Amino acid sequence: MKVAIIVPMAEEAEYYKQHFHSDDKKMFGSTEFEHFSVSGNDVYIGLSGIGKVNAAMNLTALLANENIDLIFMTGSAGSMNKDIHQKDLILPNSFTYHDAHNTKAGNYVEGQIPQEPAQFELNSEARSNFLNYLKNNNIDFKEGLIVTGDSFIASNEQKETIKKNFPNALGVEMEGAAFAQVASKFNVPLVALRAISDNGDEGADEDFDTFVKEVGQKAATIISSYLDKEVLN
Repeated sequence: MKVAIIVPMAEEAEYYKQHFHSDDKKMFGSTEFEHFSVSGNDVYIGLSGIGKVNAAMNLTALLANENIDLIFMTGSAGSMNKDIHQKDLILPNSFTYHDAHNTKAGNYVEGQIPQEPAQFELNSEARSNFLNYLKNNNIDFKEGLIVTGDSFIASNEQKETIKKNFPNALGVEMEGAAFAQVASKFNVPLVALRAISDNGDEGADEDFDTFVKEVGQKAATIISSYLDKEVLN
């Protein structure tokens, strides 16, 4: 099986680079992907860059050139729920865009790009297998909606505006919905795991710098262990 692991930031990818070592590197789009074998699987690891365009561009470049069977996306997110705290893990079951406002363009809802789904649902056998792995290994996680936009959320005002439109959102970040949209177009299952680095409020900038490496490693450790131990078909 060909597996892609894609993360936005170098800080979020440090653990992968420590855990896996490869001299085989390939450029797809503007991103260098490291290529190696793990438990019989071909694995490609690359940095997408930050934001929706970078995420879509670099994942598209990879999928257009390699027959990828499964995509893992990891990294960090801000909390959008009082019950979601720093270092918590979120296994998204759907993504949407918190900065897409097209309700007056037709029969669309908040977060929906015209002629695209209202939300990008992550329903796949691969995701179910990973969810069972988390449960079987007693790894705590929350499951739900994460919203995506091109702004770093760092004030209660921004946060409350998003929550009005997406009261069920557990987290907010800058790439996930773009990854999900591209994956759906290529019909490749996406499994996402985000770790909470900040609360999306006025302390977000300081919290993010402090926790991004730690929570990025937390998510990466789980993905790496899964690839090491599980047989993917």
